[in-house]
Amino acid sequence: MSRINTKKLLLEYAMTAVGTVIMSVAIHFFFIPHYLVVGGVSGLATIFLYMWDFPVWATTALINAPLLVIALKVVGIQYIGKTIFAAALMSLSLFLLEFVPGGVETDLFLASLFGGVVCGIGVAIVLRAEATTGGSTLAADLVSRIFKRLTTPRVLLVMDWGVILTGLAVFGPQRTMYALIALFASIMAMEYFMKWPKFTKGVFIISEKSEEIAQALQDKMDRGVTMLDGRGFYTKQEKSVILCVMYNRQIQRLKEVVNEVDSSAFVIVTDAREVMGEGFSKIIRD
Repeated sequence: MSRINTKKLLLEYAMTAVGTVIMSVAIHFFFIPHYLVVGGVSGLATIFLYMWDFPVWATTALINAPLLVIALKVVGIQYIGKTIFAAALMSLSLFLLEFVPGGVETDLFLASLFGGVVCGIGVAIVLRAEATTGGSTLAADLVSRIFKRLTTPRVLLVMDWGVILTGLAVFGPQRTMYALIALFASIMAMEYFMKWPKFTKGVFIISEKSEEIAQALQDKMDRGVTMLDGRGFYTKQEKSVILCVMYNRQIQRLKEVVNEVDSSAFVIVTDAREVMGEGFSKIIRD
């Protein structure tokens, strides 16, 4: 293994550890004290704690253990090493947090909102390290590998909603609605921090004045552009399509530059999940 790969792997494990601890904090201080079932293993752990006073950390460990054993046989240690690490650390963190005085005393709305945001940040950090904490995500992945027609997101959706509906039966509609607020806040925070700190956009511009627009983008914004060959299906006319990638904060300026040259230009702005190359992140080769 090269020095770059070793450094990258250590960074990923460090990120996995940080993200897992943050998730544990959200579960312990916000979800558990207010009995918010947001799906996954933490949701089941909340139900088991309420009904049978079974420790949260023990539930996560007992559910993850067989899943990890199966995953080892199906995909191998090289693919789930970080997941094993994260699952073990999750149970350990929840166990140690039991020695910390109770959760944050606040109303259900604030608990669901802040708990969701904190948990979403933790999940995003773990995912950016290309890992998971096991649980329903790992279970859904294993099911999709065994039953090829089922996709991981669909299986995960069914599992999580199954847990949420169980929470509805146990805790009633009010706490379930707050749990859904927490789930929504978690998803929004996760999506935001998955892109942070650099939000990139891909821009396609179709115009009769594509050469002038491309020149203006280079001169006024110092952005590189690529000219693609295109043809209108209805008109059969050949056109040049401008492709440009930039940060989100530059989009407003791009609109102004394009409007100055051709106010009738057709502009498409789309999310670019990952951009590598000159001016952006480096391409790391094995």
